[in-house]
Amino acid sequence: MSDLRFKSVEVASARKPVKVDTPKERVNKYYGCQVFNRQKMFEYLPKDTYEALVDAIDNKKPLSRKLADSVAQGMKQWAIESGARHYTHWFHPLTDGTAEKHDAFVEHDGKGGMLEAFTGKLLVQQEPDASSFPNGGIRNTFEARGYSAWDISSPAFIIDGTLCIPTIFISYTGESLDYKTPLLKALNAVDKAATRVARYFDPEVKHVSSYLGWEQEYFLVDEALYAARPDLVMTGRTLMGHESAKNQQLEDHYFGSIPSRVEAFMLDLEIECHKLGIPAKTRHNEVAPNQFELAPVFEETNLANDHNLLLMSLMAEVARRHNFRVLLHEKPFAGINGSGKHNNWSLGTDKGVLLFAPGKTPERNLQFVAFVANVMAAVHKHNALMKATIISATNQHRLGANEAPPAIISMFLGSQLSRILDEIDREETDEIMLEGKEKVKLEISQIPELRIDNTDRNRTSPFAFTGNRFEYRAVGSSANCAAAMIALNAAVADQLNQFADAVDAAVAAGEAQDTAILNEVKKLIRASRAIHFDGNGYSDEWKEEAARRGLDVETSAPLMYDAYQRPDTIEMFKRTGVFTQKELEARNEVKWEMYSKKIQIEARVLGDLAINHIIPAATRYQSLLLDNVYKIKQLFKGDKADKIARQDMLSIEEIADNMAAIKSNVELMVNARRKANHMPDERSKAIAYHDDVFPLMEKIRKSIDDLELMVDNEIWPLPKYRELLFIR
Repeated sequence: MSDLRFKSVEVASARKPVKVDTPKERVNKYYGCQVFNRQKMFEYLPKDTYEALVDAIDNKKPLSRKLADSVAQGMKQWAIESGARHYTHWFHPLTDGTAEKHDAFVEHDGKGGMLEAFTGKLLVQQEPDASSFPNGGIRNTFEARGYSAWDISSPAFIIDGTLCIPTIFISYTGESLDYKTPLLKALNAVDKAATRVARYFDPEVKHVSSYLGWEQEYFLVDEALYAARPDLVMTGRTLMGHESAKNQQLEDHYFGSIPSRVEAFMLDLEIECHKLGIPAKTRHNEVAPNQFELAPVFEETNLANDHNLLLMSLMAEVARRHNFRVLLHEKPFAGINGSGKHNNWSLGTDKGVLLFAPGKTPERNLQFVAFVANVMAAVHKHNALMKATIISATNQHRLGANEAPPAIISMFLGSQLSRILDEIDREETDEIMLEGKEKVKLEISQIPELRIDNTDRNRTSPFAFTGNRFEYRAVGSSANCAAAMIALNAAVADQLNQFADAVDAAVAAGEAQDTAILNEVKKLIRASRAIHFDGNGYSDEWKEEAARRGLDVETSAPLMYDAYQRPDTIEMFKRTGVFTQKELEARNEVKWEMYSKKIQIEARVLGDLAINHIIPAATRYQSLLLDNVYKIKQLFKGDKADKIARQDMLSIEEIADNMAAIKSNVELMVNARRKANHMPDERSKAIAYHDDVFPLMEKIRKSIDDLELMVDNEIWPLPKYRELLFIR
């Protein structure tokens, strides 16, 4: 790298924070100003239209086309007055991102001019090309028709002069081609099943909602340094790079003072979030250098998922304003913490009762342990599926390393809840002792007052109880939250229905309802005991113990996806109405294909960098050493010359060995890639990329990282970790 290039990087890195145009009003004055929320609906819609739309949203009713026309007129008026010139159906294809096609609010007026137009038909339905998105073979290339349809439960919003309408995306033949369609089906299933169980305790319950609070972790990198790393640009992670002498070992970055440039970015991002109704609340430094987190207030799961996808787009745009690039890859840097998207999940009734929160009455606490036991049973039955929902070519680097949970799904419950469930199971005593609190009676058909607010945390647990919710920590930072939420809500819905069937049968046979519920709870606790683990998930002993317990311990990402094709998985999704077998098969094809393509891209980038950047730099430095040895031999004679040149000779030999290893392994990797590309199906191809291509990439990286420590810093062609990881 030339001196001039280094100077330009230094100047770019030292830029002062961009001045943020902070609104003069308090956040409550501009919050949601770019969202067609209920306040805007009330203002822009006729009263009867507003009431009918709100009723349809709250009670999950269909919307008539006549009503859609009325909504479209009000929405168009608000959008145009707010500066919008275009509209788009905003949907979530199987790419983990979002998609949109913009149309202007214009139509011919029949007199040679144009008029602003937007009808209910355009609001409710559009026809994007279905063949150009991942579809797993559901659509052929020549079968292009697909449909997007308005999701009335998620409000429309405006970004950069475009009205964005959240929609589902389905094929011409009706199969889902997105994440939102099955998510809505899973949420509907858990609503019905959980309401059925909740009515044992409160017959007035009408609905149960699923809530999600994601914690978005991310890295920031100076834009100039990012541009000088082709691997970051092309793959989102560093495919090579020796560990920095200082990284996170001093634990000084976590919750530390936020750098001024980053704070300016965060403020700008929060303002944009609040305008769009994203309830951003918490921000802080994360464990690794240059790693940060943003977390919102909890919301209904469908809306929360929309907001997370919108946030990821916003982050990229706002970061550019501040001369940053945001990295959402789960493991952009080796040897330090990766980034997750912890999904805090809960269920709550329309009466405001959180079903995973203990209460002050026996009925509330019987309800609490009943729902906890059903979640345990669901996660236990489908632990392989739960892992399949969160694994990817990117998240596989993070799981099991640097404080991330391992690739084994287990549940952390904490000492107090564990003790309570054990007491219920064993029936050895009629008293439960809660630490720091008085004894409480346990009667056969009742549960005592519980206070589970002092539960510890376990960073190694993929699925942890944290007081009044479960934290699904294994979800990756770049993922669509819906993948995990679809499986979790569907599995819990299916389990709750089985639980209710058993309780109803016992009551019909003459058993008291409370007794029937408690007896079923005991059965679930016993049956799902294997999923409960409060210890160190990183230990080798746990891996062995998990296998003995019958938990899924598969470590190959392509093989983990097989869980989607298990008979019990297919039947569960069929019973809940979330997926057909054809849809599951198609999604597996997409997962295997995406896995192969991501590893393929990484391998191609690594091969190019190794041969065209690293080898020439190492050769140049080796030549300098050789020239130095030659001059030493000319200046000194005999043993003295050999002694003086000895260290350079060792370096020359080591550089030669590493270059030879790189060239050899790159050739092997190219051949392995070609062989993988000719596999007969997507599953075999993905397995080949995992088993044959990826290990060679690791070998190439090891040789390159060794060279990085040897080659002159002025010659090394890429910014190093010590430059990338510390914002100035």
